[in-house]
Amino acid sequence: MILVESPGLFTTVQDLGRMGFGSIGVSPSGAADAVALRLGNRLLGNPEGAAALEMTLAGGTFVFPEGALAVLAGADFGGTVEQAEFSPWQPFHIPPGGRLRTGHTRSGARCYLCVRGGIAVKPFLGSASTHVLSGLGGFAGRALKKGDILHIGSLAAIEPTPAGAVPAALLPRKTLRVTDAPQTDWFSPGAQSIFYSSVYRVTEEANRMGLRLEGPPLPAPAVAQMITEGVALGAVQIPGGGQPIVLFVEQQTTGGYPKIANVISADLSSVGQLRPRDEIRFERVDLAAARALLREQEEAIRAIH
Repeated sequence: MILVESPGLFTTVQDLGRMGFGSIGVSPSGAADAVALRLGNRLLGNPEGAAALEMTLAGGTFVFPEGALAVLAGADFGGTVEQAEFSPWQPFHIPPGGRLRTGHTRSGARCYLCVRGGIAVKPFLGSASTHVLSGLGGFAGRALKKGDILHIGSLAAIEPTPAGAVPAALLPRKTLRVTDAPQTDWFSPGAQSIFYSSVYRVTEEANRMGLRLEGPPLPAPAVAQMITEGVALGAVQIPGGGQPIVLFVEQQTTGGYPKIANVISADLSSVGQLRPRDEIRFERVDLAAARALLREQEEAIRAIH
């Protein structure tokens, strides 16, 4: 088991999310940085989708009465066990009664505490992930609190992978590659030029539902109104003020703002590591390039075994 001595700023149970329920208003949720979660589990010999603890910006302190084999994946939160420090991506043993402490982020927004066997919680719609907006799934449908007790699962696992450097292709990017979206042609060439040539800053209004950006405002699109329609993970909406919003893992499933672009699948994990005040740019790619980049990412993940 795991005893939560201090939960950190915002820590939830997450796996790879629940797909296929957008039609009933339930967005996927799941790990904000799915690549980090998958790699952390692979390093332990877990199935890639095993549930883990997602810590945001500042980590917590966790006691393991019976010990565990664990890894910290994603951003560097400076984990220590009895004064011994462990770097990200390095599997380590926690002795019975051991206390894992994690601190404030040194890089990126989210760190994943993966344990061999995974975190055992009752699935909701086939997933262990916490959907914070609706209060469903995960551990009691909420972020962890002091005194919570989590159980480690008994998932079938293979031998852990020896630790090694994570390929550069799997590390977060600050230039997000995007494809055209359903309303791209509503925006003038001038507006599109501003969007792709500008630097945008992530505002404090950034969470698992979406990230509001600030930068040069985009001129209003040629079409003033649109009918609400389904929206995709990573869609870049442009509301009336002209400042982009990137929809994320707990997005609303429909929206009425025009979309100028959509973050490609290979870069969604990079969105999950963005912090308030981070600066980003957008780079346009076509669908063929987006598919090729996703294949390259999957090959790099599978190479860690």
